[in-house]
Amino acid sequence: MKNVGLVVILVIIAAVFLVGSAAFFTVSETEQVLVRRFGEPTRVIKEPGLNVKVPFVETATYFDKRLLNFDGDSQEIPTEDQKQLIVDAFARYRITDPLKFFQTVGTVAGMEARLPNIINSALRQTLGEVPMSRILTEERANLMRKSTEVATQNSQEFGIEIADVRMKRVDLPEENSQAVFRRMQTKREEEAREIRAGGDRESRTIRAKADRDQRVIIAEARKTAEILRGEGDAQAQAIYNDAYTKDREFFDFWRSMQAMERGLGSESTTYVGPPRGDFFRYFSNESGTRELSQD
Repeated sequence: MKNVGLVVILVIIAAVFLVGSAAFFTVSETEQVLVRRFGEPTRVIKEPGLNVKVPFVETATYFDKRLLNFDGDSQEIPTEDQKQLIVDAFARYRITDPLKFFQTVGTVAGMEARLPNIINSALRQTLGEVPMSRILTEERANLMRKSTEVATQNSQEFGIEIADVRMKRVDLPEENSQAVFRRMQTKREEEAREIRAGGDRESRTIRAKADRDQRVIIAEARKTAEILRGEGDAQAQAIYNDAYTKDREFFDFWRSMQAMERGLGSESTTYVGPPRGDFFRYFSNESGTRELSQD
């Protein structure tokens, strides 16, 4: 009998513990709970703390209160000027109404199955109103804020609030990228040709100026040389005249020697004949006077 009583006590304790554990539940700071009775929602608990529910009758479904990240797939979106863009976007959202969230999508996985259409629709509406050139400017931040507002409006029925929509990357389709690359290549080639042509023009200008300066410098040098040569000749002539007036015989001898040096200076010059005439008069006597021939 004692063993039976002990077993009964243990069963009662286990039942009380089981009922107690099923009746109490806690809500943390990062969670919110939807309580359902036989599957029907009864209340939402968002404040942290210890709560009570009817065991085996009510169930608690937990939802995250924090921001949730969603990374979508790349989508092809047209712009106002009919340019196709490949946009890779992501979003951050939070569950604001657990009851509506549970009734519409049930779980986070169900919500993330709907988000691609919501985000893609918001981006199409926003980017479709502007040309492609404005998307890659400072206006991009404003476009993202507008996309966030549109996505939030479209997602209110699911009990969530989209805090942010961002574009991670914006690309052109492959065929458009090749066309843009060819246009850029053609433009760079045109710029290179213009730069080369400008360099050729500048080179010809510099060369023409250098040739003109060369001619001017040479002309000035020749002019200076002629002046100096004239002044030198004048000084030389003055010196010759002065020497001639001082000693005519020596001056005549000196001029005769210079004439011989210029006339017979080459190693290949050979004179064959008697030293006669005025040119060789100093070969006959040292005074350079002519001797009368005696018949």
